Amino acid sequence: MDQRVSIAITGTPGTGKTTLCEALSESFLVLSLEELAEQYGCLGAVDATDDSAPLDIHLLAEKWHDEGEGVTFIDGHLSHLLEVDAIVVLRCNPVQLKQRLESRAYSQSKIAANVEWELLSGTWSELLEFEIEAPILELDSTSLSIEEMHSQIVEWVGNKCPSLSLAESSSQAIGWM
Repeated sequence: MDQRVSIAITGTPGTGKTTLCEALSESFLVLSLEELAEQYGCLGAVDATDDSAPLDIHLLAEKWHDEGEGVTFIDGHLSHLLEVDAIVVLRCNPVQLKQRLESRAYSQSKIAANVEWELLSGTWSELLEFEIEAPILELDSTSLSIEEMHSQIVEWVGNKCPSLSLAESSSQAIGWM
């Protein structure tokens, strides 16, 4: 990897992306996918049915290019669809994920959709569908603390993000079924 490295921190809502990125922000630049989308005019109005603003990730991927220096992390559950140099996929056991999402006062339908997405390894499905061949590090936030994940990511980045191929990585991905 060269001097400038952009790394997506992705995963189902509730897996710990933002909390992890808050810890990473003490040493690295961290960008919010939602703020990038707003900045580039790729964020729609909040939908009252699910209390979320639709994000046009494909338009954002066309408009945004990392022009920073050093390591930049992008926090967001669709950040793996941007042109990044590496990807960290956070996973969480669906039972614990459900508890985390319930504490956010999400609607039952939004909780169910996100738990199902995690159960089915939705992020991995997108990585495979779009054939995203970037180095990938998968971490289980069910059992790892923020400090442990932070440490593993810093070590991984320091070692230039070693990774198996997409096919090999996905075949070793966490399976909750």
